[in-house]
Amino acid sequence: MAKLEMADFIESLGLEPIILHMQASSGRTIIEKIEHYSNVGFGVVLYTPCDIGCKSGALSSNYRARQNVVFEHGYLIGKLTRSRVTAIVKGQLETPNDISGVVYISLDEQGNWKNELRKEMRSVGYSV
Repeated sequence: MAKLEMADFIESLGLEPIILHMQASSGRTIIEKIEHYSNVGFGVVLYTPCDIGCKSGALSSNYRARQNVVFEHGYLIGKLTRSRVTAIVKGQLETPNDISGVVYISLDEQGNWKNELRKEMRSVGYSV
């Protein structure tokens, strides 16, 4: 599973991964939970093919990430800035085209994504 692979990798860098849906809600709404757990120095957003979507009237559809993932991505960009948020994409899926300048890293089987993520983290001061 992509989120566990990502969590293992983040831990191997000596950092603590925070997987939002695995954190206690403590009576918080979803947005309050995002606000509470996003006091971090760097964010990784995983786009996995969990939903299928298309334009109204289209004859074909595409895999896409769940809409909450897109929202959380935008929220993190607003809070941390674009340079401190990296989007990792698993498989062939539709990505939002209205988040200008976002670079998506492919979660490839060869593990090249790990070097790409390290490079992004180093660019903002992490020693990984």
